[in-house]
Amino acid sequence: MSFPTPDLLPVTLLTGFLGSGKTTLLNHLLRHQPLTAVVMNEFGEIGLDHQLLEESRGPLALLSGGCVCCQIQGTLAPTLKNLYMARSGGTLPPYRRILIETTGIADPAPILDTLLNERWIAARHRMDGVVTTVDAVLGSEQLDTYPEARRQVAVADRLLLTKTDLASPEALAGLETRLADLNPAAPRHRVLNGEIDPALILNAGLFNPGDKHPDVEKWLAHQRYKPVARTGVLGGKASPAPATIPGTSGHLDERIRAFSLSFDAPLDWAGLHAALEMLIAFRPKNLLRMKAIVDVAGKPNPVVLHGVQHVLYPPAELAEWPDEDHRSRFVFITADLEEDFVRKLLEDFTQAATSPPPAGGRGPG
Repeated sequence: MSFPTPDLLPVTLLTGFLGSGKTTLLNHLLRHQPLTAVVMNEFGEIGLDHQLLEESRGPLALLSGGCVCCQIQGTLAPTLKNLYMARSGGTLPPYRRILIETTGIADPAPILDTLLNERWIAARHRMDGVVTTVDAVLGSEQLDTYPEARRQVAVADRLLLTKTDLASPEALAGLETRLADLNPAAPRHRVLNGEIDPALILNAGLFNPGDKHPDVEKWLAHQRYKPVARTGVLGGKASPAPATIPGTSGHLDERIRAFSLSFDAPLDWAGLHAALEMLIAFRPKNLLRMKAIVDVAGKPNPVVLHGVQHVLYPPAELAEWPDEDHRSRFVFITADLEEDFVRKLLEDFTQAATSPPPAGGRGPG
């Protein structure tokens, strides 16, 4: 395992349901981030202002027809590769970051899959964060009706509430409460006409070039989730199910759970890796996102892990612990996946890996 190089190109995924203001936000960002490559699809919402794009000096790649989530495996990786090669060859400006805009009905997971799983892409790019726009007027209804809207909120690193001037104070407060239940860690910002300080939503990921060290606490934000185990002893009680949300059917949001695990003792890598491999092998659709900083037995420095559905990003060893807290800390965002199940899986595999073999038995290898 090696510490990632700092010169990887950051990629921000901009998602949000239909009509929630993604393109308006994107146009605003380009005014302040001129050397940006934009990857978007041409289905549904209006495209970028091409005159503005020319002024920004950033290349535009339009994904061909249909929904991004349907086309992503066939077009995103080649698009990113072609952009990078043209940038390296000097036929495109030396853009400094990439913004990917999805369609409003897209599940973000396939795009994250490509960014994390395609080796050529991952060796030259880093996932900076997921920014999700939410319509303040229609957001609650969309969350009630569409599972894609709930997933877009659940995996976000930043949540932007748009059209807040058109929503009543009561509706806005109710939506904010609901977003906090679905994704307690993501900072929420109210945005009018797409105007927001880019610093609030860019460089949201683990490796922020503006920081002297990776800001793990900001990236992980584990303290905002309901912990399953606080003492570091596996086997702690699971946190209660989310409360029913007034004015909604309740059970829809309860399917998406966000919780954390923390362990004081160093964890055996073989057991942990086996547990996570089993989790993504048998319940990939239920694991929306996982983030962790881990104290691995036998390693002096922490190891960072994150994954999306059936993909685990290659582990990265940090140069040092970012703070005095050297516990292993995990954050899980799941759909129809119980906290007890995840906790017990980690418990069984890590304990089995660290326990001595029975008398007369043989150890590994």
